[in-house]
Amino acid sequence: MLEAYFPILIFLGIAIGLACIIMISTLIVARQHPDSAKLSAYECGFEAFEDARGRFDVRFYLVAILFIIFDLEIAFLFPWAVSLGEIGLYGWLSMMLFLGILTVGFIYEWKKGALEWE
Repeated sequence: MLEAYFPILIFLGIAIGLACIIMISTLIVARQHPDSAKLSAYECGFEAFEDARGRFDVRFYLVAILFIIFDLEIAFLFPWAVSLGEIGLYGWLSMMLFLGILTVGFIYEWKKGALEWE
């Protein structure tokens, strides 16, 4: 039974070997003397002016949670759509109930102003 996994081990060995070769070749070929502009802060375009552990507004977390909820909704929709022919009417009604609950939650969040940004 283990011989069935041998091609996967060969593939992993080639992938790891190729990744190591590419990384070592870039260290050898590429110039390794970055200038001051390369070492400066580049994320925002200016130097940080506050502590990195500062408090965030609760709305950041709310938007993140809403994104995760609706992202998981899509993750449930793909396998449901693939197996819809096999699960029949009961599966369709179950998904419509699930989508209905999510829609009610989305409308509630919308009415409460959770999606508004000042």
